[in-house]
Amino acid sequence: MESAFSLARHLTDAAARRPRALAVLGAERQWTCREWLTEAIALAETVESSKQLLRVSGGSLDLARHAFACSLKNRPFLPVDRNGQKTTWPSDGLSPDIAVVIATSGSEGVPRHVMLSDASLDAAAAAANRHLDLQAGDLWLDCLPLYHIGGLSILWRCTRAGAGVLLQDGFSAEAVCEALGRNPVTHLSLVPAMLTRLLDTGARPPASLRHVMVGGAALSQSLYDRATAAGWPLAPSYGMSETSAQIATHRVGDGTWHEGLVGRPLGDNEFALTADGRIRIRGPQVMAGYLDGGGIDADGWLTTGDLGKIDAKGRLTVTGRADDMLISGGRNVHPLEVESCLAACPGVRDVAVTGLPDMVWGDLIVALVVGDATAQGIADWCRPRLPGAALPRRIVHLGSLPRNATGKLERSLLRRLAQVAQP
Repeated sequence: MESAFSLARHLTDAAARRPRALAVLGAERQWTCREWLTEAIALAETVESSKQLLRVSGGSLDLARHAFACSLKNRPFLPVDRNGQKTTWPSDGLSPDIAVVIATSGSEGVPRHVMLSDASLDAAAAAANRHLDLQAGDLWLDCLPLYHIGGLSILWRCTRAGAGVLLQDGFSAEAVCEALGRNPVTHLSLVPAMLTRLLDTGARPPASLRHVMVGGAALSQSLYDRATAAGWPLAPSYGMSETSAQIATHRVGDGTWHEGLVGRPLGDNEFALTADGRIRIRGPQVMAGYLDGGGIDADGWLTTGDLGKIDAKGRLTVTGRADDMLISGGRNVHPLEVESCLAACPGVRDVAVTGLPDMVWGDLIVALVVGDATAQGIADWCRPRLPGAALPRRIVHLGSLPRNATGKLERSLLRRLAQVAQP
């Protein structure tokens, strides 16, 4: 029996209330709510009823169709990229309430697979929609991959609200600019690397655009200032696969922003910190667990690998990944501290920081830089702005940095690149 919280239920309701409203726009074609439901029903007829995980690869439109078709069949859905993963899945089925299994980004190592229920996905959509004022008739431009939660969750938000989704199969700054110029887009999701490329085109935001969610990686103050000065309505966000995507977002009207600030938890979710500063999350958006076991403690708390601070107003500031911490000259140095400084350096277009073992420093700070800034120019920029232990002792110039499909740095590769580049 179909869950009252399912994606299919929301589409069925939307097709009954507003059959001619736009549901999906993509691949030079558009579908009304009624047409999209009809297409989903036809595809669902080819999907067997089973509690075994259905693994689907393909482009954004293919994955979107299967998300709705699997929901109609109440079958758990695993979206993967076109290359797919050669993985063996459990043969005895999943818990009846699991709707989606989604891979984490894997930017810190091997991806894990997260089990999300209809209830957690729906709670996440409801909370995000309230916070971002997503309404019937709005249009969300989705250029994030649908085999990651950031892109997939937009389907739940828009279908629940009666808003349309403009699907793009991968990010292109030129394609996004064109879409913004041709369509009344109200919401847009980007990672910082995508935002940078968009700004480099000189694009201006259309009058219809109310919120630009930026998440998936750290947003520097310099990039935030540059974008907001150009009129882009940024909403720095925090979320992960384990929380059904977005779980906190700072909006333009929420006051002055500083690096890492994401605000209070959305909906009925809670934040707390461990003794060593790791962020803990509890609430209706949190996953059922990992496919290979574990993830949530007996009291329902998810302890993340992210470090943070919570102020007197209950607002969360994310300060970095615990596993990324370096110890240079006996001082804790987080790569984000150095990256934030370097991001504002003239001639630096992109930057990542890692460490190499060193007899003197412990972790020798290495900056991997894209751009024409010289090593001396970078040193002169950093010296008055960073403590001595955090100063980059080696600069490596690269043509590009290793990033995954969501724009996140592949931090597991940075040290290898720094080692290869050693003099």
